[in-house]
Amino acid sequence: MIALDLTGRVALVTGSSSGVGRAIARRLAAQGAAVACTDLRVEPAPGGFDADPELPTHSAIARDGGRAIFRQANISTLQTAREVVAAAVEEFGRLDVVVNNAGIAGWASLADETEADFERIVAVNVRGVWAGCKAAVERFLAQGDGGRIVNIASVGGLVGLPGQPTYSASKGAVVNLSRQIAIDYAPHRIACNAVCPGALETALMRGPLENAEIKAALDAATPWPRLGRPEDVAALVGFLATDDAEWITGAALSVDGGYGAR
Repeated sequence: MIALDLTGRVALVTGSSSGVGRAIARRLAAQGAAVACTDLRVEPAPGGFDADPELPTHSAIARDGGRAIFRQANISTLQTAREVVAAAVEEFGRLDVVVNNAGIAGWASLADETEADFERIVAVNVRGVWAGCKAAVERFLAQGDGGRIVNIASVGGLVGLPGQPTYSASKGAVVNLSRQIAIDYAPHRIACNAVCPGALETALMRGPLENAEIKAALDAATPWPRLGRPEDVAALVGFLATDDAEWITGAALSVDGGYGAR
């Protein structure tokens, strides 16, 4: 029998205001976890597909009977990652789950992509995840009773995505960083996994999804008869955060409707 109860657990979710991060934070709260939310802005990004867009994520959680706080932060530095971990511990007393979700994309061929584009994407998608993992491991080791890290990568970390060289490279780094952390910290009962979503209905994808040609290409490349939703990713993260997933570590788990199976 699968028990998805997270009562008494504390989770930190980066990039929690919109899309995947918002769905994850709400899912973990619905399973009973107290949630520390962090993002660059408290409001959901405009143009998204989020439910209750008038409510910040932590407010939506509170309305639904859960416990949550919000800390505004740019999570791309170690100092900031440590600060948001400290804020979660100060508010809730401990930390059990860290979801490194914050990320950005870029659409340009390698010939057209600039060095500034490269630096901007890597700063968030690689350095930010590295910082979040390091701050999480430090806290879990100090507590001495393990923990869970879930890094949101992408199907682009497993296969090449057209017109997204640095994004694909950055998500590949997230996948292998997750594997390496899993090896080093399994003896401490710290699990680390990467979740690799396919095309999702989020504000980040609003433009591409409104382009009929791109939308048709995504539909054709996705065997399942719909594109993904943030809740599809949140459901997997909600499982990985529980004791039932204790022996799952170092995995790169696709949530892509079969996109990567071709």
